Amino acid sequence: CYYCDHSGFQSGHSSQEPSLYTVKAVLILDNDGDRLYAKYYDDTYPTVKEQKAFEKNIFNKTHRTDSEIALLEGLTVVYKSNIDLFFYVIGSSHENELMLMSVLNCLFDSLSQMLRKNVERRALLENMEGLFLAVDEIVDGGVILESDPQQVVHRVALRVLQSAKEQIKWSLLR
Repeated sequence: CYYCDHSGFQSGHSSQEPSLYTVKAVLILDNDGDRLYAKYYDDTYPTVKEQKAFEKNIFNKTHRTDSEIALLEGLTVVYKSNIDLFFYVIGSSHENELMLMSVLNCLFDSLSQMLRKNVERRALLENMEGLFLAVDEIVDGGVILESDPQQVVHRVALRVLQSAKEQIKWSLLR
């Protein structure tokens, strides 16, 4: 039996109740704290306005620190920065940080392989389709599906190839 507590988070009788729904959001912000990518898996922040306010808050609290984990607004936030990008994976306050970190590392390492180690804003913006596919391979609806970057890159490549085949087929049929 679930209810919503005063903070708007779904919770059960025990806050330690295990759940497959580990990830609440995956975010990538630029070095000004502006959104490049955001995928929220629940309605903790139901409006874009609330999401952007949360993203600004998270960026302001993390962009000058060297740590990798923060507790913010009742959430566990794991993060990593590289050149001009900030990567965030968000879970509930009782979520296992190592699980969230495995998602973060998988995403970063997958993108690093896909972008030939050139993980920076411009390269990412030129390869958004790959980013969308990679996140979908790693997390689905908040459930972690994959933590091996080799598998993610392989599946993304297959999906891109399938998409290209479809496009060629349709262009030949015109």
